[in-house]
Amino acid sequence: MSTLENRNRARCKGVEPITVVGAGPAGLACAIVLARAGRRVVVREWHRDVGARFHGDFQGLENWSDERDTIDELAAAGIDAGFDHHAVSQGTVYDARGKQYRVRSQQPLYYLVRRGDGLGCLDRDLLRQATEAGAKVVFGDRASDVQGTTVLATGPRLADAIAVGYVFETDMPDGNWLALDKELAPLGYAYLLIHSGRGTVASCMFAGFKRQAEYVARTVAFFRERVALDMRNPRPIGGFANFRLLRTAMQGNHPVVGEQAGFQDALAGFGMRYALRSGLLAAQSILEETDYTRLWRRELLPLLRTGTVNRFIFNLVGEPGCRAALRRLSQEDTRPALRRFYRPSALSRIIFPVARLRYRASLRDRSCDHVDCQCVWCQCQAEFKAMSLT
Repeated sequence: MSTLENRNRARCKGVEPITVVGAGPAGLACAIVLARAGRRVVVREWHRDVGARFHGDFQGLENWSDERDTIDELAAAGIDAGFDHHAVSQGTVYDARGKQYRVRSQQPLYYLVRRGDGLGCLDRDLLRQATEAGAKVVFGDRASDVQGTTVLATGPRLADAIAVGYVFETDMPDGNWLALDKELAPLGYAYLLIHSGRGTVASCMFAGFKRQAEYVARTVAFFRERVALDMRNPRPIGGFANFRLLRTAMQGNHPVVGEQAGFQDALAGFGMRYALRSGLLAAQSILEETDYTRLWRRELLPLLRTGTVNRFIFNLVGEPGCRAALRRLSQEDTRPALRRFYRPSALSRIIFPVARLRYRASLRDRSCDHVDCQCVWCQCQAEFKAMSLT
């Protein structure tokens, strides 16, 4: 431990502890930075362990929305990339007609990570770093009341998109495939990720939740036909995402971070980088006694607004527009090309007011009526209500 950290700990020894409600990536990132600065931190998590919503499934920690490399960004904040991560610089994308496009970049497009409570998973490693830094993590704690300085990081409130599929073992070579086809994933995309004998296949759908089993079956059949998908010991997975554009991201004078704040890319649903960054910004606001709202609006709001515009355009242009975009992305270095899509412009600022009003209507999936619906969102609500009664 450095001399500076020792001085900070001595200075803060008698200070009231900071509470972080939620042990997801945003909450744990916040806790790590605060604890390493010498603050007393208590993380309260109502699940019995980290990563309870996940099952070792692969997800992408995106690396295109900012010029900075996301791993370097975490390192600069004092968070080690001790979790398993694999840089992905190329892959294959299919359009609705089944035509394939090769995308590639000189730098990583994203980092493949695993989510869950297993060794090497992102969630487990962030927990390790938080406890090693001195944070106290309490599981099975619903945190019905909070006092003092508190950061809220409890996860998504609603389901604007769901991802459903399988994790499995395989002898297939490493690879990354994406399919933009409404017959596989309405208004979304289907994907197959393989690395070191493990795989994840899923449909990420923004509509049609009630027919999730049908779309997952089609997704599996598609990849079996296209790339000879081979699954051993498949286990079902499912998750959901919520997109919001808050004014302050404050609740009862407490910073709200990660998925609870709706910090997600409205186009693709990539939210881990936004979640981690928001947790870091909340910690910064506490340590420096600065305005959290000003920090996140400067660092995240331009990306959130551009993502909203991108989602609106994606819904508007349909299959012809998607094919045109894929042709363009396949003809140049994909990472800087994608970054241009996420860079605020005069045009995106003009479109944003209309996009904000129009795109959200399509995200409210009317098929999920909670009547004889077995989608992952309805299942999650049923489990939550059952646990609330115990």
